[in-house]
Amino acid sequence: MKINAFADVSLRALMVLAAAPEGGLLTTQNVADAVGTPYNHVSKAVAKLRMLGLIDVERGRNGGSRLSAAGRRVTVGQVLRELDTREDAAECIGPAGSCPLISECRLRGALARAREAFYRELHDVVEAELPTSRQMTPVFEAIGLRPGA
Repeated sequence: MKINAFADVSLRALMVLAAAPEGGLLTTQNVADAVGTPYNHVSKAVAKLRMLGLIDVERGRNGGSRLSAAGRRVTVGQVLRELDTREDAAECIGPAGSCPLISECRLRGALARAREAFYRELHDVVEAELPTSRQMTPVFEAIGLRPGA
């Protein structure tokens, strides 16, 4: 299974926020620099994660984002389910109309079951438990922050 670019950025943003010092705020620019993704993409991800209740945002000069209590408990599977906007795992219905095989298609069901198994496997992976100090220390240092400080 392949996740979309928006889900990828969102998961990486959650990892960076999970590794931030407890209660510390990171700006959207900090997160963008940490994950190596353009600011506007991260900004959209942050807005969606806030809407989902996974992060808290404080506005203003000293503002930024941090994981919410729900964000500390959320699993990768839950996040991906929320961010997956595709109805089908395959492009059964496209701009030119439906696939001529759709009425008796067993592939569509098999792909739907495979996608469900993918999500189910990720329901035990807590997002906030993924980043390690060894992994995140160089990332934070590269953007001028000290992890755990």
